[in-house]
Amino acid sequence: MLVISRKIDESLRIGDKVQIMVLGVERGKVKLGITAPADVPIYREELYQSIVQGNQSSLFTSQEMINVLKKALASSEASKE
Repeated sequence: MLVISRKIDESLRIGDKVQIMVLGVERGKVKLGITAPADVPIYREELYQSIVQGNQSSLFTSQEMINVLKKALASSEASKE
């Protein structure tokens, strides 16, 4: 992990197209401004993790669903004969 110290109104760049600026520090929270192209998604870490978990859970299919699909395919094959 790269650690960089910045003061209010100072920024850092990620590549040519992403700029992160420190806008303020209030009550132990840092307020950041992010400038990036519209096609670059920007998520808070907890939201990103939620999206990743949702995507992973949608990839897994229950054994019951597999059995239903096998029966449907077998039925489809039998009806062709």
